Amino acid sequence: MTPKNWFVNNSGEYNFSEVVGKAEDLTRPYRLYRFLTDLEDILDKISDDYLRLQAICPLVRRLLDSSSWLQIPFLEPDLETGWAVQMLYDEPFFPLTVQLVTWIPGTVSPIHNHGSWGLVALLNGQEKNTFWRRSPTSKFPDKIENVGDILLNPADIICLMSDAIHHVEAMGDEPTISFNLYGETNYDRRFEFDKIKNTAKIF
Repeated sequence: MTPKNWFVNNSGEYNFSEVVGKAEDLTRPYRLYRFLTDLEDILDKISDDYLRLQAICPLVRRLLDSSSWLQIPFLEPDLETGWAVQMLYDEPFFPLTVQLVTWIPGTVSPIHNHGSWGLVALLNGQEKNTFWRRSPTSKFPDKIENVGDILLNPADIICLMSDAIHHVEAMGDEPTISFNLYGETNYDRRFEFDKIKNTAKIF
């Protein structure tokens, strides 16, 4: 199956491009520290989040294609929450967070946005992303409506704008493992949504 790069806008609309060609032939691994330095350069030079994601996506693919260190033992998901987060990088006053996230099959997240741009690369398993958009009415100002869903397979990457609303479900019979990268979170704009009650609350 050909890997895909997915891009999701603030209204939950999405498109993809297939990844063609082989990974770059590197004489040495693309180390995490080089990746982070390249990310910092992108953040300094590009202020538009969509353009940032377009520039960052190929770097993430290069990192995943060339980094054998990612074959480390993963955290076992918590049996109560259904997931676990393994922090790879989180430095004070540096607007990036890099994580490995594992999910127990069948686990479904709340409906949420991230309050920042984000990128998720699937390493193992299958993950269904369902997207929503705000559809306010005078009676229900926090109402949302379903836009659609996509199924991520290993080597797929999904790029999310800061107000993109989604929830994820770990599919199949094996744990879902992903490489997650997020920008600086605006916590005043990060919400969890209840589609039954038509409410939104700050995380």
